[in-house]
Amino acid sequence: MNLQALTTALSEQMSPVVRWAGAIARQMRGFDIGITGKKNSGYDNADALTLADLAVQELLVSALRDSDPLFRQCRLEAEESSGDLEAFATDADYTIVLDPIDGTQKYRDHSGDGWCIMLHLRSVQTVHYSLVYSPEVGTHGTWVEVIGNQIRCGADDPRRPAPQVLQELALVDARTRPDTQIIRLSPPLETPEHCAAVASAGLIPTESMPASDNLYDLFARGAIGGQIIHTPNVYDFPVFLHIARSLGGEALWVHNQQPVTFDDIWVDDRTDMLRLPGIVACSANRETLTALCRLAQDWDPIRYHDA
Repeated sequence: MNLQALTTALSEQMSPVVRWAGAIARQMRGFDIGITGKKNSGYDNADALTLADLAVQELLVSALRDSDPLFRQCRLEAEESSGDLEAFATDADYTIVLDPIDGTQKYRDHSGDGWCIMLHLRSVQTVHYSLVYSPEVGTHGTWVEVIGNQIRCGADDPRRPAPQVLQELALVDARTRPDTQIIRLSPPLETPEHCAAVASAGLIPTESMPASDNLYDLFARGAIGGQIIHTPNVYDFPVFLHIARSLGGEALWVHNQQPVTFDDIWVDDRTDMLRLPGIVACSANRETLTALCRLAQDWDPIRYHDA
């Protein structure tokens, strides 16, 4: 399969659909659409689920199925169960991955506008295409798109075709992008002890981003310096990895400082998610990355101890 043809098709054909899905999710947010009892990990950020997650995924899956035949030659991994998931290949070099609403908890609880709709394309070794749309960040929403090692981010303009808007967004220049010592700790790592360890390395720990911003946009623009992630899921974390690698950084397993790949994935039955094992550090700054691996190398890599 031609990788360039595939990434170009995803950008041109799926960006309008992602924009439409964002408009639907904005409208649905005004209603009581929460679903309870489907996930039981004990972490609300992972267990939150709404009808919007299911509706947006249905739209995205249908668009992938019905548009370019290249898409159906790929495997498909989606965070939820809705849509014609069986229309796609079961064995392929490339996998299209959907996170219909990343940040469902803040979306459902009206606690922030940084939720987003995400799509990426990966192989076993790395990520080749990423698209993030944040419908309620800024006046008309914002985009982050990564094709190969080129990162574009900026405001949407709904009066123009989405592919045109993406093409005209400014490229992120790794040479002039600011660096910062702010490091996000993902659940369940946001404990006082772990925060103190990060601070002792001369870094600034935080467990959350500004409610009005999007994590991937902040990282692309240099407003945060990286993350330490516990058993990252395969729906949103790979986009963070893609941005880091495009900026000359990396995502490493902290226990052995080896680059993250996607050939060792486990099923988290409590949240019905696919996850990577262990703890991962990710940054565009190689010195920061080394410091994160050193301080986290002995942290507990097991997510659930009562399993």
